[in-house]
Amino acid sequence: MDAIIQINSAINGFVWGPVMLVLLVGTGLYLSISTGFVQFRKFGYAMKNTIGKVFHKAEAGHGEITPFQAVTTALAATVGTGNIAGVTGAIILGGPGAVFWMWISALVGMCTKYAEVLLAVKYRERNENGEWVGGPMYYIKNGLGKHFKWLGTVFAVLGAIAAFGIGNISQINSIADSVNQVAQAFNPAAVDAKSTIALVTGIVIAIFVGLVVIGGVKRIGQVTEKLVPFMAAIYIVCAVIVVIAHAGTIPAVFGMIFKGAFNPSAVVGGAAGITIRLAMTKGVGRGVFSNEAGLGSAPIAHASTSERDPVKQGLYGIFEVFMDTIVICTLTSLVVLCSGVAEGHWGEGALAGATTTIAGFSTVFGPKFGASLLAIGLLLFATSTILGWSLYGTRCIEYLFGHKAVKPYQLLFVVVIVLGAVADLTLVWDISDTLNGLMAIPNLIGLLLLSPVVIKVTRDYFKAIKK
Repeated sequence: MDAIIQINSAINGFVWGPVMLVLLVGTGLYLSISTGFVQFRKFGYAMKNTIGKVFHKAEAGHGEITPFQAVTTALAATVGTGNIAGVTGAIILGGPGAVFWMWISALVGMCTKYAEVLLAVKYRERNENGEWVGGPMYYIKNGLGKHFKWLGTVFAVLGAIAAFGIGNISQINSIADSVNQVAQAFNPAAVDAKSTIALVTGIVIAIFVGLVVIGGVKRIGQVTEKLVPFMAAIYIVCAVIVVIAHAGTIPAVFGMIFKGAFNPSAVVGGAAGITIRLAMTKGVGRGVFSNEAGLGSAPIAHASTSERDPVKQGLYGIFEVFMDTIVICTLTSLVVLCSGVAEGHWGEGALAGATTTIAGFSTVFGPKFGASLLAIGLLLFATSTILGWSLYGTRCIEYLFGHKAVKPYQLLFVVVIVLGAVADLTLVWDISDTLNGLMAIPNLIGLLLLSPVVIKVTRDYFKAIKK
């Protein structure tokens, strides 16, 4: 067992380390330059044709979901505990400058996600039930030919297993912990019932997820299109209230972010041991982990869209990263930094989580309401992530073994929710976290080799728009 832990730790250090993060950001930068920075040049157009059409009624045929349902399903999977606990961890361990590098990863990640979604729609296919299926395994197989089919298989294997960790165990653990914190905030004696609370939480979430995933991609899309806007609105409004309450600190906080990106010791002091490399690694890593640009997961959801034009759906990829990182992750960062709860705790791993975020909200809403507020946020964010990743894992297992493997996989996925709430599955989570990072390798190879297709399709689309 110790050998497995050591091997996994070494691989994890690579896939979430500086080299891999440079490859992810580098791919995004290459795609940005190649497309003429489409994410900036056409940002207004993208927002107008994505969020600007939220209230336009759209119909989806058999085996399809609407373009908005596709992006909310993808956002459901990306907007999770990483946007709350993860961002706080990056700030505590990497200093305020980590926020700057998180922004940089998102700005280039917008183009990466755009390219992934474009390719997913262009190279998707119908399964035996008539549903659209796609993602990296399909655009590698259909775009690069039979000689690269093995690469798509590698991605599918990694995705099917990783879904149990990043999209299941880690999320239900966070939900159970937050429910426990609320229970203890109102009744300190509830600490004795921690295991019971976790079990009940796991069973309730498992039943809910089971009822949704049985309905397939259309049911998931119908749930996420209502759940995601609701949860995002609650969190954004409450976070803005906290930031406004500490408005006087905003100029100093932005100064800390920009100064800390290049001279961390000037902001946090040399004793914390935070270097530029650490600030960069934590910031970029958190950005990539949160918005998943380059990992290849979100295109699986987007492939189910009723939208026929790859570029139009690709624009939702730009919006998705913008909403996840530039909006939600930034607001979490400002709550923590403007409230001052991180001051004097730089580099302290014990505080690198939701506890610090709760402290930030509590400065305005009080400890009980602050804990409850964040628990609701984590509940909604994490549950939606479980739903999104249930689809990702299902599509990966279907690609490998056909439709007959879908129901057994979904049943196992639901059972793991209960186990993840009550059992110590740290090793399973750690291995899945590693596999999640490894997913980026076959996906990045596919993106780079198919980049001429992305460039041509983008150029042809906007030329036609001009005419």
